[in-house]
Amino acid sequence: MFYYNGFREMTVGKTLWVIILIKLFIFFVVMKLFFFPDFLSTNFENDEDRAEHVRHELTSR
Repeated sequence: MFYYNGFREMTVGKTLWVIILIKLFIFFVVMKLFFFPDFLSTNFENDEDRAEHVRHELTSR
């Protein structure tokens, strides 16, 4: 009951949780869409070619 009442009655904390959730949404969704494109799906036609590229990149370094 202690935690339930604490979360239910907080005022500033709710605003902070909303800000945290918005920042997480921006970080994981928006950043993923714009800055981390799906390189393998766009440059290779099938799974075998993708696997070969990954294998080559891992072993050549």
